[in-house]
Amino acid sequence: MSVIVITGGSRGIGASTAEHCARNGMGVILTYKSNAESARAVVERIELAGGKAVALELDVADVSGFGRFRESVRRTLQATWGVTTLSGLVNNAGHGLFNPLESVTEAQFDGLLNVHLKGPFFLTQTLLPLLEEGASIVNVTSATTRVATAGVAPYAAFKGGLEVLTRYMAKEFAERRIRANSVSPGAIRTELGGGLNDEFEALLAAQTALGRVGEPQDVARVITTLLSEDGGWINAQSIEVAGGYFI
Repeated sequence: MSVIVITGGSRGIGASTAEHCARNGMGVILTYKSNAESARAVVERIELAGGKAVALELDVADVSGFGRFRESVRRTLQATWGVTTLSGLVNNAGHGLFNPLESVTEAQFDGLLNVHLKGPFFLTQTLLPLLEEGASIVNVTSATTRVATAGVAPYAAFKGGLEVLTRYMAKEFAERRIRANSVSPGAIRTELGGGLNDEFEALLAAQTALGRVGEPQDVARVITTLLSEDGGWINAQSIEVAGGYFI
Protein backbone atom coordinates (compact mmCIF):
# COMPACT_ATOMS: atom_id res chain seq x y z
CA MET A 1 0.00 0.00 0.00
CA SER A 2 1.39 3.39 -1.01
CA VAL A 3 0.83 6.11 1.58
CA ILE A 4 1.89 9.72 1.12
CA VAL A 5 2.07 12.85 3.25
CA ILE A 6 0.82 16.13 1.76
CA THR A 7 1.42 19.29 3.76
CA GLY A 8 -1.18 22.02 3.45
CA GLY A 9 -3.74 19.51 2.26
CA SER A 10 -6.89 21.20 3.49
CA ARG A 11 -7.42 23.46 0.47
CA GLY A 12 -6.16 24.52 -2.94
CA ILE A 13 -3.46 22.49 -4.67
CA GLY A 14 -2.89 20.36 -1.58
CA ALA A 15 -6.52 19.32 -1.26
CA SER A 16 -6.83 18.61 -4.97
CA THR A 17 -3.63 16.54 -4.85
CA ALA A 18 -4.92 14.56 -1.87
CA GLU A 19 -8.13 13.70 -3.69
CA HIS A 20 -6.39 12.90 -6.96
CA CYS A 21 -3.83 10.64 -5.25
CA ALA A 22 -6.60 8.83 -3.37
CA ARG A 23 -8.47 8.22 -6.64
CA ASN A 24 -5.27 6.63 -7.90
CA GLY A 25 -5.18 4.17 -5.03
CA MET A 26 -2.85 5.92 -2.60
CA GLY A 27 -3.45 6.36 1.08
CA VAL A 28 -3.20 10.00 2.12
CA ILE A 29 -2.05 11.75 5.28
CA LEU A 30 -2.84 15.43 4.78
CA THR A 31 -1.85 18.20 7.13
CA TYR A 32 -3.51 21.41 8.18
CA LYS A 33 -2.35 24.27 10.37
CA SER A 34 -5.59 25.61 11.83
CA ASN A 35 -8.55 24.85 9.56
CA ALA A 36 -9.54 21.44 10.88
CA GLU A 37 -13.00 21.72 9.36
CA SER A 38 -11.66 22.09 5.81
CA ALA A 39 -9.26 19.20 6.39
CA ARG A 40 -12.10 16.98 7.61
CA ALA A 41 -14.10 17.91 4.52
CA VAL A 42 -11.26 16.73 2.27
CA VAL A 43 -11.03 13.46 4.21
CA GLU A 44 -14.79 12.97 3.91
CA ARG A 45 -14.73 13.53 0.13
CA ILE A 46 -11.92 11.00 -0.22
CA GLU A 47 -13.73 8.42 1.89
CA LEU A 48 -17.03 8.93 0.07
CA ALA A 49 -15.17 8.16 -3.15
CA GLY A 50 -13.84 4.92 -1.67
CA GLY A 51 -10.38 6.09 -0.59
CA LYS A 52 -8.74 6.38 2.80
CA ALA A 53 -7.22 9.51 4.34
CA VAL A 54 -6.26 10.98 7.71
CA ALA A 55 -5.79 14.65 8.59
CA LEU A 56 -3.06 15.62 11.08
CA GLU A 57 -2.33 19.05 12.50
CA LEU A 58 1.08 20.51 11.60
CA ASP A 59 2.61 23.97 11.60
CA VAL A 60 5.30 23.74 8.92
CA ALA A 61 6.90 26.93 10.28
CA ASP A 62 7.52 25.33 13.69
CA VAL A 63 10.43 22.89 13.41
CA SER A 64 10.16 22.02 17.11
CA GLY A 65 6.95 20.09 16.41
CA PHE A 66 8.34 17.89 13.65
CA GLY A 67 9.49 15.06 15.91
CA ARG A 68 6.00 14.73 17.42
CA PHE A 69 4.52 14.84 13.94
CA ARG A 70 6.77 11.98 12.80
CA GLU A 71 5.53 9.85 15.68
CA SER A 72 1.92 10.71 14.78
CA VAL A 73 2.61 9.66 11.21
CA ARG A 74 4.23 6.44 12.39
CA ARG A 75 1.20 5.56 14.53
CA THR A 76 -1.23 6.52 11.78
CA LEU A 77 0.54 4.36 9.20
CA GLN A 78 0.28 1.31 11.43
CA ALA A 79 -3.24 1.91 12.73
CA THR A 80 -4.88 2.93 9.45
CA TRP A 81 -3.00 1.03 6.75
CA GLY A 82 -0.98 -1.61 8.61
CA VAL A 83 2.31 -0.38 7.13
CA THR A 84 5.43 1.21 8.58
CA THR A 85 6.75 3.38 5.74
CA LEU A 86 5.77 6.25 3.46
CA SER A 87 6.03 6.11 -0.30
CA GLY A 88 5.85 9.85 -0.86
CA LEU A 89 6.08 13.34 0.60
CA VAL A 90 4.64 16.51 -0.93
CA ASN A 91 5.99 19.73 0.57
CA ASN A 92 3.13 22.00 -0.43
CA ALA A 93 2.09 24.12 2.58
CA GLY A 94 2.64 27.83 2.29
CA HIS A 95 1.25 31.32 2.13
CA GLY A 96 1.75 34.33 -0.11
CA LEU A 97 2.72 37.94 0.43
CA PHE A 98 2.33 40.84 -1.98
CA ASN A 99 4.57 43.62 -0.71
CA PRO A 100 7.35 45.66 -2.39
CA LEU A 101 10.91 45.00 -1.26
CA GLU A 102 11.13 48.41 0.37
CA SER A 103 8.33 47.67 2.82
CA VAL A 104 8.80 43.96 3.65
CA THR A 105 9.27 43.56 7.40
CA GLU A 106 11.68 41.17 9.06
CA ALA A 107 8.73 39.26 10.53
CA GLN A 108 7.18 38.82 7.08
CA PHE A 109 10.53 37.74 5.66
CA ASP A 110 11.10 35.19 8.42
CA GLY A 111 7.54 33.89 8.14
CA LEU A 112 7.97 33.14 4.44
CA LEU A 113 11.43 31.65 4.99
CA ASN A 114 10.18 29.29 7.69
CA VAL A 115 7.25 28.00 5.67
CA HIS A 116 8.73 27.79 2.18
CA LEU A 117 12.34 26.74 2.75
CA LYS A 118 13.31 25.98 6.35
CA GLY A 119 10.16 23.97 6.98
CA PRO A 120 10.45 21.69 3.92
CA PHE A 121 14.17 21.19 4.62
CA PHE A 122 13.73 19.99 8.18
CA LEU A 123 10.43 18.19 7.65
CA THR A 124 12.01 16.12 4.89
CA GLN A 125 14.97 15.43 7.16
CA THR A 126 12.61 14.40 9.98
CA LEU A 127 10.48 12.08 7.83
CA LEU A 128 13.42 10.59 5.93
CA PRO A 129 13.62 7.50 8.22
CA LEU A 130 9.98 6.71 7.32
CA LEU A 131 10.44 7.07 3.56
CA GLU A 132 10.77 3.69 1.89
CA GLU A 133 13.38 2.84 -0.70
CA GLY A 134 12.20 4.18 -4.04
CA ALA A 135 9.96 6.83 -2.48
CA SER A 136 9.17 10.13 -4.19
CA ILE A 137 9.49 13.68 -2.85
CA VAL A 138 7.68 16.54 -4.59
CA ASN A 139 8.39 20.14 -3.60
CA VAL A 140 5.89 22.75 -4.76
CA THR A 141 7.72 25.87 -5.94
CA SER A 142 6.49 28.68 -8.21
CA ALA A 143 6.77 30.16 -11.69
CA THR A 144 7.74 33.40 -9.93
CA THR A 145 11.25 31.94 -9.74
CA ARG A 146 11.43 32.32 -13.54
CA VAL A 147 9.25 35.39 -14.13
CA ALA A 148 9.95 38.34 -11.84
CA THR A 149 6.70 39.72 -10.48
CA ALA A 150 6.88 42.92 -8.43
CA GLY A 151 5.80 42.44 -4.82
CA VAL A 152 6.69 38.77 -4.31
CA ALA A 153 10.48 38.93 -3.93
CA PRO A 154 10.87 37.03 -0.61
CA TYR A 155 8.32 34.39 -1.62
CA ALA A 156 10.02 33.85 -4.98
CA ALA A 157 13.51 33.83 -3.46
CA PHE A 158 12.61 31.06 -1.01
CA LYS A 159 10.78 29.07 -3.68
CA GLY A 160 13.95 29.38 -5.76
CA GLY A 161 15.93 28.05 -2.82
CA LEU A 162 13.53 25.11 -2.56
CA GLU A 163 14.03 24.40 -6.25
CA VAL A 164 17.80 24.20 -5.72
CA LEU A 165 17.31 22.11 -2.57
CA THR A 166 15.28 19.64 -4.63
CA ARG A 167 18.29 18.78 -6.79
CA TYR A 168 20.41 18.24 -3.70
CA MET A 169 17.78 15.93 -2.26
CA ALA A 170 17.85 13.89 -5.47
CA LYS A 171 21.64 13.72 -5.27
CA GLU A 172 21.96 12.84 -1.60
CA PHE A 173 19.05 10.41 -1.38
CA ALA A 174 20.02 8.51 -4.52
CA GLU A 175 21.54 5.58 -2.63
CA ARG A 176 18.04 4.76 -1.41
CA ARG A 177 16.58 5.41 -4.90
CA ILE A 178 14.45 8.22 -3.49
CA ARG A 179 13.48 10.62 -6.27
CA ALA A 180 13.02 14.36 -5.71
CA ASN A 181 11.36 16.78 -8.11
CA SER A 182 9.80 20.21 -7.88
CA VAL A 183 6.55 21.34 -9.48
CA SER A 184 6.32 25.01 -10.35
CA PRO A 185 2.74 26.28 -10.73
CA GLY A 186 1.93 29.44 -12.62
CA ALA A 187 -1.22 31.44 -11.96
CA ILE A 188 -3.62 29.06 -10.20
CA ARG A 189 -7.14 29.70 -8.89
CA THR A 190 -6.47 29.26 -5.16
CA GLU A 191 -6.74 31.36 -2.00
CA LEU A 192 -2.98 32.04 -1.94
CA GLY A 193 -2.33 35.73 -1.45
CA GLY A 194 -6.03 36.46 -1.12
CA GLY A 195 -7.16 34.80 -4.34
CA LEU A 196 -7.93 36.33 -7.76
CA ASN A 197 -10.34 39.10 -8.64
CA ASP A 198 -11.83 39.27 -12.13
CA GLU A 199 -9.47 41.98 -13.38
CA PHE A 200 -6.32 40.23 -12.13
CA GLU A 201 -7.50 36.88 -13.50
CA ALA A 202 -8.09 38.41 -16.94
CA LEU A 203 -4.58 39.87 -16.91
CA LEU A 204 -2.99 36.56 -15.95
CA ALA A 205 -5.03 34.67 -18.55
CA ALA A 206 -3.85 37.10 -21.23
CA GLN A 207 -0.24 36.37 -20.24
CA THR A 208 -0.75 32.60 -20.52
CA ALA A 209 -0.50 30.86 -23.88
CA LEU A 210 -3.45 28.56 -23.20
CA GLY A 211 -5.61 31.57 -22.38
CA ARG A 212 -6.74 30.87 -18.82
CA VAL A 213 -5.47 30.62 -15.28
CA GLY A 214 -4.84 27.14 -13.94
CA GLU A 215 -7.04 25.12 -11.65
CA PRO A 216 -5.69 23.19 -8.63
CA GLN A 217 -6.36 19.89 -10.40
CA ASP A 218 -4.05 20.92 -13.26
CA VAL A 219 -1.18 20.84 -10.80
CA ALA A 220 -2.50 17.88 -8.80
CA ARG A 221 -2.40 15.59 -11.82
CA VAL A 222 1.30 16.30 -12.37
CA ILE A 223 2.18 15.81 -8.70
CA THR A 224 0.28 12.52 -8.66
CA THR A 225 2.21 11.32 -11.69
CA LEU A 226 5.52 12.12 -10.01
CA LEU A 227 4.44 10.13 -6.95
CA SER A 228 3.45 7.12 -9.04
CA GLU A 229 5.30 4.51 -11.09
CA ASP A 230 4.46 6.54 -14.21
CA GLY A 231 6.94 9.16 -12.97
CA GLY A 232 9.52 6.61 -11.90
CA TRP A 233 12.26 7.82 -14.24
CA ILE A 234 11.78 11.53 -13.55
CA ASN A 235 14.28 12.82 -11.03
CA ALA A 236 15.95 16.11 -10.03
CA GLN A 237 13.67 18.10 -12.32
CA SER A 238 11.70 21.34 -11.99
CA ILE A 239 8.47 21.00 -13.95
CA GLU A 240 6.55 24.19 -14.63
CA VAL A 241 2.80 23.64 -14.71
CA ALA A 242 1.62 26.98 -16.00
CA GLY A 243 -0.08 26.61 -19.38
CA GLY A 244 2.69 28.59 -21.06
CA TYR A 245 2.93 31.55 -18.70
CA PHE A 246 5.01 34.45 -20.05
CA ILE A 247 6.67 32.64 -22.96
